[in-house]
Amino acid sequence: MSDENETSEKRHHNKKSVNTCGASGGVYGMAFIGAAVYFIQHAATFWMGVLGILKAIIWPAILVYKLLEYFKL
Repeated sequence: MSDENETSEKRHHNKKSVNTCGASGGVYGMAFIGAAVYFIQHAATFWMGVLGILKAIIWPAILVYKLLEYFKL
């Protein structure tokens, strides 16, 4: 039984964590915060502020869609 615990411990210590987000995750995070602040500042009501947060989440997708539409791709 002790051999099984030792093997399990060795496997646990040999695992490495790999972060694949890199700088793009930070850029998206900063863009999200900036967009959320912008949309919330321009909101007249609470629900418009909630809608602004939702817009802050999806604005990159809308931007890419509009760019592809503009370039007719």
